[in-house]
Amino acid sequence: MNFWKNHTTLRFTLILLFFVVGMVLTIAGWRMTGKLEGLGLMLVGIVLLLTALFVYNAAYKN
Repeated sequence: MNFWKNHTTLRFTLILLFFVVGMVLTIAGWRMTGKLEGLGLMLVGIVLLLTALFVYNAAYKN
């Protein structure tokens, strides 16, 4: 996992991309109250937010 420690610009870009897209999908799904598609959008958004956390934490893993 030294790749993430050496390429901070790529890591920052991926984290920012996953975070923004995850937030947009989560909020868009939240606005679709009572629809199954809204739940699907929120779940995909949460997965993207967790992926952003995974990429962030990968740099600090031993």
